[in-house]
Amino acid sequence: MKGSHFTQLVAVLDQLRSPGGCPWDAEQTHQSLVEYLIEEAYESVEAIDANDSEAMREELGDLLLQVVFHARISQEQSGGWDIDAVIDGITQKLINRHPHVFGDERASSAADVELTWHQRKAKEKKRDSVTEGIPETLPALMRAEKLISRSKSVDIPEPEYLPETNQLLQRFSSEEQLGDFLFALVSSANSQGLDTEAAVRKAVVRRMSEVRSHE
Repeated sequence: MKGSHFTQLVAVLDQLRSPGGCPWDAEQTHQSLVEYLIEEAYESVEAIDANDSEAMREELGDLLLQVVFHARISQEQSGGWDIDAVIDGITQKLINRHPHVFGDERASSAADVELTWHQRKAKEKKRDSVTEGIPETLPALMRAEKLISRSKSVDIPEPEYLPETNQLLQRFSSEEQLGDFLFALVSSANSQGLDTEAAVRKAVVRRMSEVRSHE
C-alpha cells in the first residue's frame, strides 16, 4: 500500500468531518456506523466468494473506509486514538504473535502456528478459557467453527454424534455436496418446525460448558 494514497484517504475523511465538510459524515458515531461496518464486511465476503477481483477491490476499499472513519471519530474524543495508533497496534500484534518469524521459536506447520496463536492471544488478554473472546453475535456455524478450532488443545471427549457424522461425510467428495446436504438438513428441520440456527447456537453453548469443565 502506497503511503501517499493512504494519507490522501485520511485527509479526505478529515475534510468530510471538519467544519464546512459533509453534514452526514459529521454527525456519524461509532454506534451509527455499525450497520455499515457489517454490511461492508458481508459485501467483501460476497465478492470473494464470487472470485470477482474488481468487486473485491471496491468492497475492501469500502471496508477500509470504515476503519479510517472510526479512527477519525475516536481522534476527536478526549483520550481517543487515531489511525496511526490502529496501525501500530496491529503491526506490533503481528510481530508478537509470529515469534517463529520475528523471534527464535519454530513452527513446523500451519496447525502449530494456529495453536500457538490462540495460546499467545489468551495469555495477552489474560483469558482463563479458550472459549473466551468468541463473539456471541457470530452466526451459529461460524461460532461453532471458532470453538472447534480453539478447543483442539483441550483433552475433551469427542462430540456425541461425531462417529456417525464421519461415516456420513464419506459420501461427500466436494464442498458443493456438503453444502447441498446441509441445505437439505435445514429444509428438513424447517418442515418440522425446528430452528437450525438456534439449535446450533445452543449446541455451541453446551460444548463451551464442556470445554471449560475439561480445561
